[in-house]
Amino acid sequence: MSALIDAISGSRRVEAHRPWPRLVVGEEDWLSFAVQLGQGSWTLLGFWGEARAVHMAVLDETPGDIAVLTLECPSGRFPSLGRLHPPAIRPERAIRDLFGLEPEGAPDPRPWLDHGRWGLVHPLGQAEPQAEEPPPYSFLPAEGESLHQIPVGPVHAGIIEPGHFRFTAGGETVVRLEERLGYVHKGIEKLMAGADLNRAAKLAGRVSGDSTVAYAVALALAAEAALGIEIPRRAPWLRALMAELERLANHFGDIGAVCNDAAFALMHAHCSVLRERVLRAAETAFGHRLMRDCIVPGGVAVDLASAGVAAIRALVDEARRRFPALVELYDNTASLQDRTVGTGILRPELARQFGAGGYIGRASGRAFDARRKPGYPPYGELSFEVPTREEGDVNARVWIRIREVEQSLGLIDQILARLPTGAVRAAGIGVDRQAPCEGLALVEAFRGDVLVWLRLGSDGKVERCHLRDPSWFQWPLLEAAIEGNIVADFPLCNKSFNCSYSGHDL
Repeated sequence: MSALIDAISGSRRVEAHRPWPRLVVGEEDWLSFAVQLGQGSWTLLGFWGEARAVHMAVLDETPGDIAVLTLECPSGRFPSLGRLHPPAIRPERAIRDLFGLEPEGAPDPRPWLDHGRWGLVHPLGQAEPQAEEPPPYSFLPAEGESLHQIPVGPVHAGIIEPGHFRFTAGGETVVRLEERLGYVHKGIEKLMAGADLNRAAKLAGRVSGDSTVAYAVALALAAEAALGIEIPRRAPWLRALMAELERLANHFGDIGAVCNDAAFALMHAHCSVLRERVLRAAETAFGHRLMRDCIVPGGVAVDLASAGVAAIRALVDEARRRFPALVELYDNTASLQDRTVGTGILRPELARQFGAGGYIGRASGRAFDARRKPGYPPYGELSFEVPTREEGDVNARVWIRIREVEQSLGLIDQILARLPTGAVRAAGIGVDRQAPCEGLALVEAFRGDVLVWLRLGSDGKVERCHLRDPSWFQWPLLEAAIEGNIVADFPLCNKSFNCSYSGHDL
């Protein structure tokens, strides 16, 4: 028995929650778990609210055990988790904005997602009309001689989502960076309420467009766990194939974009060609360049025909032929290495504290990959490595992407060679339900782990759905990684993180 399972053994269990337990705890146990998180015993996977309750999902990394802990808040207040565990601060601020629950002793009482433009307050709790214009947002101070501030955004050059970055610098050196996000909040969790599973899958796939496959898989797995159903064996293999194509497309794009921000446009051009090849193969195979709406609860909405198999095999052959030369070009270009090596270092202890996933965590020594542990089909039947490095700089994050490209190409080969035959979708999902049920899923997107928590009513429709992007725990780390670097290196550091605005803002 793991330490996590042992710690929750005496709590009241919610029987309809699958596949991992959800426990209703008291305030004393809630604080005890907060202390354990702060001491690094477990990893915070998610922290979200309801009208009269808060939930945290925690992970015991070594065995891969997960539990959801619930604290009921009849008074509308709860002990601050962020006070004891800094990664919880931003989710805690979002809970206050959306539900009106007050975190007692919170280290940061400022709003987060609410910019005072909704026309009401606490839209997912006891919603009320906004009484007055909120005061200007107060950025944190930095003290010292000859410091100056540089505001950047929220509107940026090029096609990029909005986010505000407030730099405090001494000359060209960044002393403090503070982010303000929430500009693309679109009310996904409100839209989820009352949706049937088909609409819920579409909404999930639109949380962050570059991770539409990962979100759709997570929503589907959460729904299937809640309903206790099995899907046809071919379906998870097709899901994995789409997920690896999505990973390839984004890693090719990111590698090129990092190099472009270091003024090496040649790599950007060649990587953009490879990314385009992936998107075209995806369209041939599944009917959509991003494979949006191809994954549904119960399976997949489109099967893979022989023309799609041929297109994907041709893509893999071309990538294996062209990509190694690009890797060599990256590694042997001194001017490029001068910009990426030693820039934007994220310390391993911070990556572990914040549970940073994906290439950000793995470039700083955290080897967590949701495909491996806790795992989900069909990855337990596939052979792949989880590459890690210890340097934690821009260069390390590029190299993790390079190695993950190589792993994804190998995974695609295995999937195509072993793809089962048969049906791709179970029938009658979510209809004629007799009792509410809940499900939780953790899926490895190209940025890191995506979490979806879902409650279905007796009518099979969504009562509550929380979706957590890996960027929630990665954006704060960018603030730490840029300190001590020059302002001109921020675009390079930012692109090496490539956090999602839309996925964070929901």
